Amino acid sequence: MIDISDIEEASRRIAGQVLRTPTVAAPGLSALLGVPVTAKLELLQRTGSFKARGAAAKLLALDEADRAAGVVAVSGGNHGIAVAVMAEVLDVKATVVMPRSAPARAVEIAEAAGATVRLADTMDAAFALMTRLQGEGLTLVHPFDDPVVVAGQGTVGLEFAEDAGELTDVLVSVGGGALVSGVAVALRARRPQVRIWGVETDGARSMSAALAAGGPVPVALSSIVSTLSAPAVSQLTYDHVSALVTDVVVVSDAEAVQGTLDLANHAKVWTEPAAGCLLPAARQVLDRVGDGAKLGLVLCGGNATTTDVMSWADRFHLR
Repeated sequence: MIDISDIEEASRRIAGQVLRTPTVAAPGLSALLGVPVTAKLELLQRTGSFKARGAAAKLLALDEADRAAGVVAVSGGNHGIAVAVMAEVLDVKATVVMPRSAPARAVEIAEAAGATVRLADTMDAAFALMTRLQGEGLTLVHPFDDPVVVAGQGTVGLEFAEDAGELTDVLVSVGGGALVSGVAVALRARRPQVRIWGVETDGARSMSAALAAGGPVPVALSSIVSTLSAPAVSQLTYDHVSALVTDVVVVSDAEAVQGTLDLANHAKVWTEPAAGCLLPAARQVLDRVGDGAKLGLVLCGGNATTTDVMSWADRFHLR
């Protein structure tokens, strides 16, 4: 497992390549949920999500031979965007593998940054193609099974711990688990009294399945939220979450999309459902912890188009 010194080192390494995103009081969300809410606005991060942090940390840590070989990444959207953009900045050739369910906009951005994008029929097939390309000599930048990437994502938690007021509970979205793992390490070191909660959607519950099984297991993916759709978590992220996270709560796709709409209406921020899922999860957490809660929400990204969100809203008959 990583520790706070790894995150501090990652913070120094990526300084100048990523933004220190705002941590703000969210009065609209406080009124909606009935408790004080503070938001970490990673949707304003370079590339539109926290993923730029881990990508930059890994690319900057590569030796010359690994850089020269070129890198490969697999992604439901945001990790691919981040690797493509940061690789362009650092003059590294990148190949990004995505499932066909990934947002079209993510493919466009990765290609515009100069990456070669390879599409696979499913996320499982995308991971298999990634493994094959790694075997052919490309350097892997894994979205969550890499301690350097986890430490890079943990810089979100380091900043949150330094910039937020009093917090009792912090909610973090979970795909493969790198973000929640890194944030949990940072908060346990800097604010040990804070409870950390992971949040998944029902059709992408790889971490909650792992917790129930006592270790990583493959799961069937059916969520519309491709950016949270990992076919299994890694032993690395499972170990962090099982040791440091209070629990992982699960919400439906419809609730995640409604959360996206509520964040736009009440917080005045445009997120993707991977962040929208935090609002219905917050209601579950409040039911469990009772009075006196002061919530922190890591709004992980905003790479969903208005067309995407409204299409999902129509599908679920949301207003």
